[in-house]
Amino acid sequence: MKKILIIFGALAFSTAVAAAASLSKSYSYFTIGGSTLSQIEEQLKSRGPQLDSTGQRHPGATSMEFKTKIDYSDSNGWCRIAKAEVGLKAAVTLPRWRAERQAKQDVRLIWNILERDIKRHEESHIIIAKNHARELEASLRALPRKRECAELQSVAEATTQRLLAKHDAAQLKFDRIEAINFESRLMRLLDYRLEQMERAAR
Repeated sequence: MKKILIIFGALAFSTAVAAAASLSKSYSYFTIGGSTLSQIEEQLKSRGPQLDSTGQRHPGATSMEFKTKIDYSDSNGWCRIAKAEVGLKAAVTLPRWRAERQAKQDVRLIWNILERDIKRHEESHIIIAKNHARELEASLRALPRKRECAELQSVAEATTQRLLAKHDAAQLKFDRIEAINFESRLMRLLDYRLEQMERAAR
């Protein structure tokens, strides 16, 4: 799940990343207990981060802050974009299980698979943001010059809003697909892990 914070300023709009854009990530954790799968599930539901967008708690979350800084150059009767930079700051929240020693081996196995899948899901949200950020930065840099900087700034704002909407739609689509395929994906990962363990035991 993802949570997005957009920051706007006079000469700085907010959105995704680009090829030359910066990305910073930080991680925080919430602790869960439980020695059975049902207990772990309940812990995730009661202790997981709560998203404002859904009002529900989730096994993980990623808060993304997109910042775009634009410098304008006004000369010879024309205004153009001299510089456009986009940065992404991502804060990922993940679960940390503290009752592993009390759990049976099959529970530990499933938890390891689930934990990796939760992290993969949150990292995927960041990848989606980065891909759209590249598009945003390239689009801003390619904006044609205008007679007035106010006009060019208005075009830049509209471009940012359009690509933000495209980005949000991609994130929502990703969450829908992930939710539909969760059980089958988990079973595939479990089967794969069991095969690895069987090969190692031979």
